[in-house]
Amino acid sequence: MPICDFRWRPRPIAGFGAGFGSRLGAGLGARPLASMAVGALVMLALMLAGAGPAGAQGVVRSVYGDWQIRCETPPGAQNEQCALMQSVTAEDRPNVGLTVIVLKTADQKARLMRVVAPLGILLPSGLGLKIDNNDVGRAGFVKCLPNGCIAEITMDDNLINELRNGHTSTFIIFQSPEEGIGFPMSLNGFGPGYDHLP
Repeated sequence: MPICDFRWRPRPIAGFGAGFGSRLGAGLGARPLASMAVGALVMLALMLAGAGPAGAQGVVRSVYGDWQIRCETPPGAQNEQCALMQSVTAEDRPNVGLTVIVLKTADQKARLMRVVAPLGILLPSGLGLKIDNNDVGRAGFVKCLPNGCIAEITMDDNLINELRNGHTSTFIIFQSPEEGIGFPMSLNGFGPGYDHLP
């Protein structure tokens, strides 16, 4: 559903330095974690994202409300990796979709959210996030691949609690400076799904 929200501005979040945007940029691209498991998780996230909402891959292990835990063994990995996922499409644009992937690293020290947005978006405007009616912030995109552009957030306890206790998250992308597209995503089942994520 298209939105025009010119007043929306990032709100700093405790635990992420200067705010959501800093947190996103401080993901694997800017602060590499030395574990091979993290590299496998990167591959898993991209594999599970598939070609967007219509092409999610991996085996569905369990369903928690509107969220799924999908698992797959990435190329070169010895163990299966799992992610909590949900995909949605814009109500008035069925070919424009968004996939959210939540991962835990094997050492349980980092929790990552990857958002795969469609190609053709305005990258400098970044990705916006609202939980219910609260502005959480805006994050930049870290890379674009043939299946979409990826924003990455290292999640802290505050963000996890907001997602756990919220009803709806809205991810906002821009196709032009004047036109934002909001993707409402249900948070029903996020908490139990996150708790059961290996």
